[in-house]
Amino acid sequence: MNKYFVFVYLIFCVLFSSCITNKDLVYLQEKEGLTAEDLGLIEQPKPYRVQVNDMLSIRVKALDQELVGMFNPVGESGSGSQAGGLYFNGFTVDMHGNIEFPILGKINVLGYTIAEIKEKVETELLKQYFKETAEIFVTVKLAGLKYTTIGEVGTGVHVLLQDRVNVIEALANAGDINVTGDRKDVLIIRQYPEGQRIHHIDLTDIKAMQSPYYYIQPNDIILVKQLKRKALGAGQTAMQNLATVSSIVSLIVSTYFLTRNL
Repeated sequence: MNKYFVFVYLIFCVLFSSCITNKDLVYLQEKEGLTAEDLGLIEQPKPYRVQVNDMLSIRVKALDQELVGMFNPVGESGSGSQAGGLYFNGFTVDMHGNIEFPILGKINVLGYTIAEIKEKVETELLKQYFKETAEIFVTVKLAGLKYTTIGEVGTGVHVLLQDRVNVIEALANAGDINVTGDRKDVLIIRQYPEGQRIHHIDLTDIKAMQSPYYYIQPNDIILVKQLKRKALGAGQTAMQNLATVSSIVSLIVSTYFLTRNL
């Protein structure tokens, strides 16, 4: 009978060690003696540089709005910031890094910041079409920050009408990571001019706020893997594991007595 109890004991230890603890669930924990005060002021990310497939909202204003009507979508009254409207009226960066702008034609914006694109469009308008006396004013914005979430999180494509979003905000907008999701190794698949790269970030560690991948960029893919505990089929809590162990113990004991009486 001793061998059966040893077997039960081993199962008991394995299942209880598979519980999902607070260390697996809590974001931005102070680890290795590092505190929030030790981190100091977290610097804002550098200005984003436009990539292929980004969508831009560009609007031209002047004292006489009739002069700039051809550069702006017909009937627009501020609603153009909505993602759906900008799909038809915005400017998508093509595979060569260009946008097609009325009158001016192709303008290369690949690798430029929003401020640099604004200056570039204003310069070209004054050079090719307007005089200084027109007092034109150009606004350039990203048409929302689009990103994708997949895995142990609300799966889908999301658009936030913000210029700057960190990964925790992005995950919260997607419904947050499931209890069985691995917060210690979240994958950020990021687009670069030469292709895509995969980056890793541990969201349970407060040092994640210093990571260059803490703030997401347009077209990022956030992939959350499942914990090994889930893959093994273990319970998420001690009570769930206890129920599993109880069932196993009951089965083993019943089997033992049945075989003993044969």
